Amino acid sequence: MSGYKGRGVHGSTVELLGARIVNGSIAPGEVLDLQEIGQELDLSLTSLREAIKVLMAKGLLDARQKKGTFVRPRSEWNALDSDVLRWRQTVGDSEAVLRDLAEVRTAIEPRAAALAAERRTEEDVAALQEALEGMKAARGGSADEAARADLVFHQVLLRATGNELFAQMRVFVEPALMVRDQLVHDHKVADPVPSHQRVVEAIVAREPMQAADAAMSLLEQSVEDVTRVLGDERGEKA
Repeated sequence: MSGYKGRGVHGSTVELLGARIVNGSIAPGEVLDLQEIGQELDLSLTSLREAIKVLMAKGLLDARQKKGTFVRPRSEWNALDSDVLRWRQTVGDSEAVLRDLAEVRTAIEPRAAALAAERRTEEDVAALQEALEGMKAARGGSADEAARADLVFHQVLLRATGNELFAQMRVFVEPALMVRDQLVHDHKVADPVPSHQRVVEAIVAREPMQAADAAMSLLEQSVEDVTRVLGDERGEKA
């Protein structure tokens, strides 16, 4: 999942405007007053337009002659963009984001695991085992390290299906993993390695049904962990 990597004034402008759009401070259909925003943020029109290009690429903004730059309807936003997902989290939409992503993963990953068990090569097995070792090494590290290790494992799993379209479905899986791993980091949740290990064992044994069941159990554990963390956070705020 690729997020915007801009730094300095340019990056902070993208961050500020994107967050305002997602939290509703700048509503869908609203036309941006570029001069007013430029004065508020002490930005040149050129710098502001560069930030707007980034937000247009994320589906948040559009521009028309005689109308100007305006916020697109929420249904047209790039819902899988990592920054859009992060901005949704910051406005308290984490539960809905994770629910939607979990449902998509449930439709993809058990079948992917079954196909991998049927078709995996020795190279696939080696890659899965290496990815599993990466997850073990990332335990106790930062949220980003854990998320990257988890992501590598699921990318390898999708490739092991031998289906190029399944491999491309990482676009649905990656944001789910990044959001989940960063949310539950530093909370007491189940160690993810054993559940991933069971998926690998079933794939190595060429047991499609067991692989699918293991993948489903992995997803159920992930949802349970997230639900518990969100519940704990609501309790802390009460």
